Amino acid sequence: MSERTRAHVFVSGRVQGVYFRATTRETAEEAGVDGWVRNRQDGRVEAVFEGAEEAVESMVEFCHEGSEMATVEDVEVEYGEPQGEDGFRIRR
Repeated sequence: MSERTRAHVFVSGRVQGVYFRATTRETAEEAGVDGWVRNRQDGRVEAVFEGAEEAVESMVEFCHEGSEMATVEDVEVEYGEPQGEDGFRIRR
């Protein structure tokens, strides 16, 4: 089993109102990744992914594409120690 890691991601572009959060949740659940995703008031989407390194990296890669209707312009990623996320949810 791979070591767990954490990625804190900020996604810029046309990423709100285009099912980005719902698609992120579905993709994370399929990948077995824990964490959360939410819209920010500044127009970006923020997400935290925790899990096996390969699975977390696949979620970071997903963020470069996003949902079908999204137009991603930039993805900022900060890696750190896992903080015990359990399950994946959409935060308000």
